[in-house]
Amino acid sequence: MEAAISEGRLQPATRLPTVRRLADELDVSPATVAAAYRTLRDRGLVKGEGRRGTVVAAQPPLRVGRAQVLPPNARDLASGNPDPALLPPLGPALERVDPAHKLYGGPIKLERLVELGEAEFTADGVAGDIAIVGGALDGIERILQTHLRLGDAVVVEDPSWPRIADLVSALSLRLEPVPVDEQGLVPEALEQALRRGAKAVVVTPRGQNPTGAAVDADRAEALRNVFGRHPDVLVVEDDYVAQVAGAPYHALHSESRRWAVVRSLSKVLEPDLRIALVAGDPLTISRVEGRQLLGPGWVSHLLQQVTANLLGSAATRKHLARVERLYAERRAALLDALARRSIPAQGASGLGVWVPVAEETATAQLLLERGWAVSPGERYRFATPPGIRVTTTALLPREAEELAEALAETRTASATTYAG
Repeated sequence: MEAAISEGRLQPATRLPTVRRLADELDVSPATVAAAYRTLRDRGLVKGEGRRGTVVAAQPPLRVGRAQVLPPNARDLASGNPDPALLPPLGPALERVDPAHKLYGGPIKLERLVELGEAEFTADGVAGDIAIVGGALDGIERILQTHLRLGDAVVVEDPSWPRIADLVSALSLRLEPVPVDEQGLVPEALEQALRRGAKAVVVTPRGQNPTGAAVDADRAEALRNVFGRHPDVLVVEDDYVAQVAGAPYHALHSESRRWAVVRSLSKVLEPDLRIALVAGDPLTISRVEGRQLLGPGWVSHLLQQVTANLLGSAATRKHLARVERLYAERRAALLDALARRSIPAQGASGLGVWVPVAEETATAQLLLERGWAVSPGERYRFATPPGIRVTTTALLPREAEELAEALAETRTASATTYAG
């Protein structure tokens, strides 16, 4: 079966024979087949789906396809990019880069960047060692590898950014989806997942993708209480839009022995910088850096210098405060426009808005025909009902009205179509 899956002869979602049926066909013990299925599950090749039985899982890393080509004049509200016009200028930061060569055996971290990161984390009450990694996913991957073993279960948000689930599966770890409401992970559901044996949690404290959920003080306390009852669970906070999230940070890890807070700078400063700052307990950070040395070794000091030049600039800090306000205004403009049309939506923080819909693929197609490219929610969710994600970073208030009206029209069109 593993060979058939890797060769593409067994496609994702293919239902496998029951244990007893396959045992009869192969003339082996049902225990032998059950053990084989268990090994396939642990390797991330198949998954159990209740009454549907065992099915072939999607196999990340996924084959990379070509970027979607949008129709002419379509507004791209699907890609999740920051507004290019609101990214800080790179020219001044590049001009101050020291061109001196950095050789093997030298420091892997730029001390000035570490100091800036420590100051930012300390301001939010985060006290730990600092690592510099090549973006949020690079950091999360290394963190999970430091503590987990083949087949361990990892709590992910439902819905959540698809690449998190893909990464967990690619590491041959098991997904344990936990629902998210407007304040983040639901504590009762998290408690149940940890009692079932999950070894790690990847959680977004604010700007949750795709719902925009933001953990408030009360929810943070409730989640810390849950983690306090399971102190050995690894807690990874993906605070990927910290400086422009539009919501305050509330720590979730303070009752945990093993933890990390990952702050990517891709959506904040420049996607091409590929840098994230990670604060964590000493053992986790030491292991992350040890694993890093076995791969790329370090993040380019040229990139680290540019990042430090940007973060250390008063002009950049002033610029990012303005960007945070503008992103909040653009989210609010769409939420208000939808509310006036009695269309429910979520978007308390972050870079976009989540809109529940009855038929996400049909809605996305109808909106595209009207010139609006949005993301169907299928790739984001597990048990969450259908929805669409709308990136609002570059959506102007007047455009929000136009989009809301188009969405109202698609809801009417969909109801007419599917009602006959």
